[in-house]
Amino acid sequence: MGMIYKQGKSREWWIKYYNDGRPFRESTRTEKETEARRILREREGDIASGRAILPRADRVRFEELADDLLKDYRINGRRSLERVEWALKHLRAQFGGSRVLTITTYAIRSYMEKRQKEGAKNGTINRELDVLKRMFSLALASEKLLRRPHIPMLDEDNVRTGFFSEVDFLALHDALPKYLRPIATFAYTYGWRKGEILGLTWDRVDLIAGTVRLDPGSTKNREGRTVILTGELQSLLVRQLEGARAIVIKERPGATAREVAGEIPWVFHRNGRPILNFRSAWTTACKRAGLVGRIRHDFRRTAIRNMVRAGISERVAMMISGHKTRSVFDRYDIVSEGDLRQAAKRLGQASTGIPTGIPDSVEAVGILRSEG
Repeated sequence: MGMIYKQGKSREWWIKYYNDGRPFRESTRTEKETEARRILREREGDIASGRAILPRADRVRFEELADDLLKDYRINGRRSLERVEWALKHLRAQFGGSRVLTITTYAIRSYMEKRQKEGAKNGTINRELDVLKRMFSLALASEKLLRRPHIPMLDEDNVRTGFFSEVDFLALHDALPKYLRPIATFAYTYGWRKGEILGLTWDRVDLIAGTVRLDPGSTKNREGRTVILTGELQSLLVRQLEGARAIVIKERPGATAREVAGEIPWVFHRNGRPILNFRSAWTTACKRAGLVGRIRHDFRRTAIRNMVRAGISERVAMMISGHKTRSVFDRYDIVSEGDLRQAAKRLGQASTGIPTGIPDSVEAVGILRSEG
């Protein structure tokens, strides 16, 4: 038979119950006797029905769930680890050191409000809350918790509008450090994800055939793909190889191209070392170029739009950029200018003979503009 009691000067009620003859004690974290008795009955009901009892749940802290999440991402080789670590930085500022059971829906709403006051966009906050949801899901799966709080989400505009015009791109290109300019050019042309570009190695490049491939399993959607290099990008990669060779021959003057690729396997590098992140350099360059607030993912949208405008079919554009579903074009709000002109032409043909009140002559149009 269980019981409720108080410890010392504590105002919270504790409960004691038995499972398989073993005594268990835990705090109810409530000062209300009726609520404490309800929790005790709930525990005894769980025992009677054979459900798991987790008396340790009140001692699980945020850091433990965060460590479990990072371990899960590393074990499974997930490519969004950097994004998760960035989200955890903000979550720790609010919940670090807290017992997980104190992270209630009310506390989560307070976090959302705080992040909005800090200037974070709704989409950014939602991605951070996605990380929190995953933390709780793993805790439930490992039976560290029996339940998780309701985690509300904010409304967000799912239509992406950030694009680089050619002028914007050239300004940003010149503002970036030299080691990042080839990366920007590659992203602007093909719209590949940052991890795909930074992880590109010479064993996937055939400069003679002018091709670059990504092996299955090395991309976000786990599908491999091959692209044909433009003349500009083929020359750019040749210069990248020459730059790597210049570094290697300082120590090994007779190094072959194969040996260079073995010493510096990364196509894009910084003085022979891999580039892991360039967030700070990106922010600085955007400020210098007058493009504050632009993000690297804008290259992905820009590449798709440029390909469609150039007359490349959506299917081929998706193969090049690595988009898996057609919905990306809806979210990016991409419409071919050729499609719009064709639509206007068809509308004009359908309305032939209907008075529009619009003059046909160039002179008349000029008069209207001057009078307006």
